[in-house]
Amino acid sequence: MAFRNVIVCLAVGLCALLLVHANPSSQRIGGGTDAEFMVGSGIADVTGEIAEVGFMGYAVVGQRGSGIHIRSRARAFIVVDNKTGTRVVYVSFDLCMGFQMMKTAVIEKLEASFGNLYTDQNVILSGTHTHSTPGGIGGTVLVDVTTFGFVKENFDSAVQGTYEAISRAHYNLRPGVMKINRGQLVEASINRSPASYLLDPEKDDYPYNVDKDMTVIRFEGLDGTELGMIDFYAVHAVSMNNSNTLVSADNKGLASLLMEKAKNPAGTLPGKGQFVAAFGNSNEGDVSPNTAGPRCITDGSPCDFVHSTCGGKTESCIAFGPGKDMWESTEIIANMQFQAGYKLYENATTVLTGGVDFRHTYVDMQSVSVSAEFTSTGQNATTCTAGMGYSFAGGTTDGPGDFDFTQGTTSPNPFWAFVSGFLAKPTAEQIACQAPKPILLDVGLTKPLEWVPFILPLQVVRIGQLFIVAVPGEFTTMSGRRLRNTIQKTLQQQGAWRDDSIIVISGLSNSYSHYIATYEEYQLQRYEGASTLYGPHTLAAYQQEFSKLIVAMAAGAPVPAGPQPMDMRNHTFSFLPGVVVDGTPIGKNFGDIQTDVQPSYTINETVSATFWCASPRNDLLREQTFLTIEKLNNGGSFDVIADDGNWETKFHWKRVSIDQSQCTVEWLIPADTPRGSYRIRTFGVSKSLFGTKTPFSGSSGLFNVV
Repeated sequence: MAFRNVIVCLAVGLCALLLVHANPSSQRIGGGTDAEFMVGSGIADVTGEIAEVGFMGYAVVGQRGSGIHIRSRARAFIVVDNKTGTRVVYVSFDLCMGFQMMKTAVIEKLEASFGNLYTDQNVILSGTHTHSTPGGIGGTVLVDVTTFGFVKENFDSAVQGTYEAISRAHYNLRPGVMKINRGQLVEASINRSPASYLLDPEKDDYPYNVDKDMTVIRFEGLDGTELGMIDFYAVHAVSMNNSNTLVSADNKGLASLLMEKAKNPAGTLPGKGQFVAAFGNSNEGDVSPNTAGPRCITDGSPCDFVHSTCGGKTESCIAFGPGKDMWESTEIIANMQFQAGYKLYENATTVLTGGVDFRHTYVDMQSVSVSAEFTSTGQNATTCTAGMGYSFAGGTTDGPGDFDFTQGTTSPNPFWAFVSGFLAKPTAEQIACQAPKPILLDVGLTKPLEWVPFILPLQVVRIGQLFIVAVPGEFTTMSGRRLRNTIQKTLQQQGAWRDDSIIVISGLSNSYSHYIATYEEYQLQRYEGASTLYGPHTLAAYQQEFSKLIVAMAAGAPVPAGPQPMDMRNHTFSFLPGVVVDGTPIGKNFGDIQTDVQPSYTINETVSATFWCASPRNDLLREQTFLTIEKLNNGGSFDVIADDGNWETKFHWKRVSIDQSQCTVEWLIPADTPRGSYRIRTFGVSKSLFGTKTPFSGSSGLFNVV
């Protein structure tokens, strides 16, 4: 151990930090500083297979990858209390959501490297909820079924990248301060289920039917070095619709790129800078970025308000973003978040003080007895065996479903009841408990696999006066407000509430239990209510159980670990075929040009070159790139100015025969591009019939930007 630390010290010049790692009991790692906290940030690549694998989020089988627009990143932040040694980790990654199976694997890797510093209890893994990343990483049936099961390559990339981001944050720890600021971003979101929201009795207490609040945490060293920021804002990352087949981090990921570009030195490639910006998600369950709202695509008329249908059909009612297409809409919503976050960051002055703490437990959400203190009915209640309602299959205006399913369905359909009965027939007790939800899918199954998780992690992290509430699902706007109100009330009752205390919800964290609607929203059974797994009192159960964590935290008391979730890593299924062989036409090699660039272009034009390629599934090129844009310098060599992590590039891949494929690289020339000579390069790995994998590259001709 000591020899390894010496070697790493010589390599990265961080001996003081690693000596603490070698001796975890020595937590005052500020080199004698009086700083209250140590802070660190790190970033790493979590991109999965970009071709021929289904995306996670819309659950559309035909939405399968055909290339990459911007890479997915994990962004990690560590805060250490110098007085007590207590530390916490927050990670936001450009994936659809956090999963228990993934977190278990990440923690195992962290424990192998750092002992007991980072555990299940003090690490938060939160997804941005982009719907344009490769799936197959959840481990449970309902989230992996549209990708034909578990995809090990995607899972391994997500786990390794998350581990690396946390490790980099660990080795970047230094004495620092955190400043917090809050404001509002009004124009970037709408409520996609306003009919449900109108049923909430306290709706008139709030000016908007979605949370417009944005909370920003600024991280900096004691010497003023800017290290990063975390932005909490509730909005779905679905600006890219379900017709998109290029891997994309959507509006949240682009907002992060814009902030990192603004704060890192000019020319820094994505994912390579010291400054790390996480635009995390919150209680976005009913919050859409498609601010032009839903309309009937047949004639532009308004959709049915309650059922979101046109002529009785769900698939004709679609919400649109503020731009002319999904690309422009993504840019607009991302820029709104970036500009609002940047302003709050620059003006953050309130310093977080008061140490670090955390509480974590597991709860069986199918069997919670809920006190009347927390229920909307004022009576004691219980949660239910998990079930999905008919409106789940109806989808949302961000991504409509198929067949004859519609939102707002509260009566069973005899045909679909007959079909779903072949899977599992809900019991009379389950039907009564879930009412008025008509159960389409009885997903409270554990044999042979878990269909959905039901032993769920509940976690609260405190950094000074900031409370981060990590929830394993998608809370609607009002559900999030009620949970925050419950936590504030409990803190006040315990004498632990400060005048400057702040509560934020970290959505889609650690596991995924679909949606959490209010009791009143549940009655209408739109998509969010139909996807509330454990019945009408699900939210009340969360309020009650999180209140217990807060009481324990205020008292300095431990909490029970709770029942342990099933480790799904040895219980996955996969029916996705692998790559057999790659080939090229006679006379062509991998990387050869098929269609070359033009001699010259002007700014805001798109440069394009097509190459003979192999399947990108042969090598994810994690922490690398499938393309580069390179500028000829005065010395006759080339400088890389962009790669496949930049917004202005696109990498398209397609099969042209059973074993042959082509890739097209596009570069939309930014307005600030200097004149000069440039070229496009592509990279990949081919696979022979005998399984041998061989790297290749290709280059376009030179072209001028004039």
